[in-house]
Amino acid sequence: MAASEESIKQQVFEALMNVKDPEIDTVSIIDLGMVEEVKMNENSVKIVLLPTFLGCPALEIIKKNTVNAVKELNLVDEVEVEFIFHPPWTSDRITEEGHKGLRAFGIAPPPKHFEEDGTWHVDCPYCESTYVTMENIFGPTACRSILYCKSCKNVFEAMKPVSTLM
Repeated sequence: MAASEESIKQQVFEALMNVKDPEIDTVSIIDLGMVEEVKMNENSVKIVLLPTFLGCPALEIIKKNTVNAVKELNLVDEVEVEFIFHPPWTSDRITEEGHKGLRAFGIAPPPKHFEEDGTWHVDCPYCESTYVTMENIFGPTACRSILYCKSCKNVFEAMKPVSTLM
């Protein structure tokens, strides 16, 4: 008996939980909030993803890993991945599990709220201290900055907040 469309979709979402950000192996594309839609059409599935940043160099790797993860299910013949830029991805899409995964990797997740003057603050992912300073707004990737914790003396990265309200 063939699996129902809803059953296949559920299995696709479960497979996508195993597709990790190529640079941060503790966070899936689901927990980063990159999966906008999964569309079924007979024996094919189309996965619509939102890049976290325009020009992200990891998009081809994410696409390949997404296709491979879904093809391993042997439930569909064709897998298509499309990146869209509208609606834009925002850091509000990161799930609570995504926040935990970022901290486990040593990256402070983006703040969930901003100060009245538009500034943002993150806590140290190692000791949770609020006594941190920004060393460089430019980190190893466009989506991260370099900070320093004055409590535990660790340098760490923080994901930059991205919002449509900024």
